[in-house]
Amino acid sequence: MSGLSGGQRKILLFELICQRVANQENLLIVLDEPFSGVTDDFMPYIIERLNQLRIENNILLVTNDHVDALKKLADNTITVSAIDRSTVSVNRKEGIDRELALLAMSIGDEYSRNDRRSQDIKFFVNVELSKYGGLWHSLALCIFGFSLFLATYWDSRPGSEPFVLVSSGLVGFFSLLPLGLSIVDWRVYMLEEAEALLHSSSSMNKTLKFVEAVVVLLGVATIQFWVIDAVIGTLTSPEFFFGMAFDFFSYLIPLTLLGLYTSLTMEETLVVGLVPFLLMIFFSTTFSPGAGIEGLKDLRYLFSRFYMWCMLPRYGEFMEGCPADNNLLYLILTSLITPYLFSIYAVIREVYRTLRSVKDKKSRLEVIQSAAYADLQLELFGEKNLMNLKHQISGSDDYDLKSCEPWP
Repeated sequence: MSGLSGGQRKILLFELICQRVANQENLLIVLDEPFSGVTDDFMPYIIERLNQLRIENNILLVTNDHVDALKKLADNTITVSAIDRSTVSVNRKEGIDRELALLAMSIGDEYSRNDRRSQDIKFFVNVELSKYGGLWHSLALCIFGFSLFLATYWDSRPGSEPFVLVSSGLVGFFSLLPLGLSIVDWRVYMLEEAEALLHSSSSMNKTLKFVEAVVVLLGVATIQFWVIDAVIGTLTSPEFFFGMAFDFFSYLIPLTLLGLYTSLTMEETLVVGLVPFLLMIFFSTTFSPGAGIEGLKDLRYLFSRFYMWCMLPRYGEFMEGCPADNNLLYLILTSLITPYLFSIYAVIREVYRTLRSVKDKKSRLEVIQSAAYADLQLELFGEKNLMNLKHQISGSDDYDLKSCEPWP
């Protein structure tokens, strides 16, 4: 869009909107300051496009520019004072409660999305495999890091397994970090674009992103397992591979869950998401076997890294309290503690939202059943809206719509 004037950019914007809603109807299209920076010579074209859009859809315009042209175009004009925003004027009626006016304009049937899952998946794949998707950065860093690891740890002697494991783990962690850091931006920008394109489900996109993160994590864990086998050859059992993969999972998946399923900023996601990794370093006692304050060091049993180090030949002898059997099972179960706690949080949050939604719905129903709301609906949408208003009230038999008269 570089080189285009403000008016030309607006024309391009309206063309994109028309294309996106071409196969839709009865949408509520909200345009904030669509006339900003537009000169008079561009107005006829924009008004023509707005008239085309309003044939199949409802349009809400918010503007401070070209107000006279907007009034001629609009079915209803709502004026908000810069001094007192608690009340608005609707057409010729003054002193209408602002919240009541918003409710009267916003209530309608839920938008029913078309089933476009195959198209959505194709869109997701195209975005993720593009140069801006983050995967290629992680892949490049992974190749570079493990190449250095192979060159510097080649022909390691038996007994140096702890150093090999720590070094390769750092390479794997930093290989996955670009993908983890990009998740918050992905949630903000990519999902906004998905909503703008009227895709089927934003939650499906989040699920796909989570699956992608798990697949990439397993890929990096597999590469780490191969290079460890290449440089030392004493850690080749399938049990060790699964232990290493779930250990990766335990401190990298929290970053993914927070980035995808919360509204935290990038800084907040990093601080909270890296806490399991920080706690693992100190409380797993893997770098200080047998040390620590009595009672407090019992927290090592909550970290998968503790059980993974118990699996190392010779080094496991220094670890205090290693289980005699089922070591891998304990490792897997402890790696799932953080996702389990996050699931509990998600359930509690969903229950709270549901209860709040029920309360808000009850409050809205009380407003809808008021005569003031019915009067405002009639003013905005006319007598043809009486049946729709009855539908909104959900079959309240004790409410007489005929008693509501339009404003003079």
